[in-house]
Amino acid sequence: MKIAITGYGKMGQITERLAASHGIEVVSTIDPLVKSAKFRALSEKALSGAEVVIDFTVPDVVLLNIEKYIEYGKNAVIGTTGWYEHLDEVKEKVNKSGIGLIWSGNFSIGVNIFFRIIGHSAGLINRFPFYDVMGYELHHNRKKDSPSGTMDMIGNILLEKIKNKKKIVTEKLERKISEEEIHLASVRGGSVPGTHVVAFDSDVDTIELKHTARSREGLAVGALEAARWIKGKKGFYNIDDMMNEIIGG
Repeated sequence: MKIAITGYGKMGQITERLAASHGIEVVSTIDPLVKSAKFRALSEKALSGAEVVIDFTVPDVVLLNIEKYIEYGKNAVIGTTGWYEHLDEVKEKVNKSGIGLIWSGNFSIGVNIFFRIIGHSAGLINRFPFYDVMGYELHHNRKKDSPSGTMDMIGNILLEKIKNKKKIVTEKLERKISEEEIHLASVRGGSVPGTHVVAFDSDVDTIELKHTARSREGLAVGALEAARWIKGKKGFYNIDDMMNEIIGG
């Protein structure tokens, strides 16, 4: 199959490098700031020949990009994070348009397996209310959103599974946390690709779940698999839909 990559920074370049080994041809790269990209702007010509577009851009432009994918009738994989307050709006537009779009805060297959481990574990913890829950993430100093899309998704899983928790808190706390809150902290620095930890703690022990990315390649591989999956589909999907089809709900 043939794809275009919008956003030709580190993630876009890694995705292009790995595409051939997954049987995928990159016919176009688009980025206004990277000189080695084939095109400076999204256009019908830039997307010509591509069956799916993979978007690794920034929150400020991704919504406009999605409008272009709809206009040009191109299915899309949205790996950009930080725009999720517009999910309902984008879902409505995509479903009306006839294109297919899949999004995730993290396309890594390992991370999505990690999500399922968290969900199952949180369901068990829900039966034992003397355990509390917390979490933290580490990311490189160039990451532009905090908390990460991955941590947002972890928070939603925890709220769904642990019934006495009602709210995620991500800011610095200068007060006592309430019993219905979960504190998820974010740290930025260095070159860390991504580390996420969830801890269930009681008076007598602590259970920790941890995922550590060794590189960004896992994100690229997952995005390429998502491009293959979304090809020919119509509608608005997230990574859970793909994973459910592959391994079951």
